[in-house]
Amino acid sequence: MKRAVYPGSFDPITFGHIDILDRASRIFDEVTVLVMNNINKRYFFSWEERCGLVKEAIKKYRNVKAETYDGLLVEYARKNEINVLVRGLRAVSDFEYELQMAHMNKAMCPDLETVFLMTDSKYSFISSTVVREVAKFGGDVSLWVPDYVARAFEKKYK
Repeated sequence: MKRAVYPGSFDPITFGHIDILDRASRIFDEVTVLVMNNINKRYFFSWEERCGLVKEAIKKYRNVKAETYDGLLVEYARKNEINVLVRGLRAVSDFEYELQMAHMNKAMCPDLETVFLMTDSKYSFISSTVVREVAKFGGDVSLWVPDYVARAFEKKYK
């Protein structure tokens, strides 16, 4: 059985993330969406809120589950016997960072392969950062995130 992990902070999950997840779910027998904490980021949604939004996003998939992890991704992969890491790419600027991370992960865990999936071009400009900024100023984010994420923003900003 081919198992993969799709890690990220998902603050919040966007249609771009879901596009990558949808395609990964068709390639692999099992996909774990791993909601992680990045020590270099300040989050808008709490870890629990982010995980809840991800769990809502994956309800329609039979072969996808969501988990949280606060540690090295390679350790999670080893513990769970997962040897494929899925990462989404929007633009060339993403590639440089993702390539660096793929090499670091490979150095720490030689059995871990990174598979890059290009986001559909209609989502290539969407980032969680931009979505948060639009929401902060009261803009409509429903073009870029599912309705339950848009409602979560409304609730937090009231």
